[in-house]
Amino acid sequence: MGDKVYKKIEVVGCSAKSVEDAVSLAVGKASESLRGLGWFEVKEVRGAIKDGKVSEWQVTVDVGFKLD
Repeated sequence: MGDKVYKKIEVVGCSAKSVEDAVSLAVGKASESLRGLGWFEVKEVRGAIKDGKVSEWQVTVDVGFKLD
């Protein structure tokens, strides 16, 4: 009864504000179509540069959810 099986998917969140906002956007969007989200793991952080300044944070996130 205590056994669990999880699946994970990869999503990329993008934000002009911060890495944290990019992660929150990715998790929030995933939660709109998936249920049982239980954890996330940041795999990669990168960004875009415009006019010599950081213009966007892009974060690749694995999101895990329990299978029924």
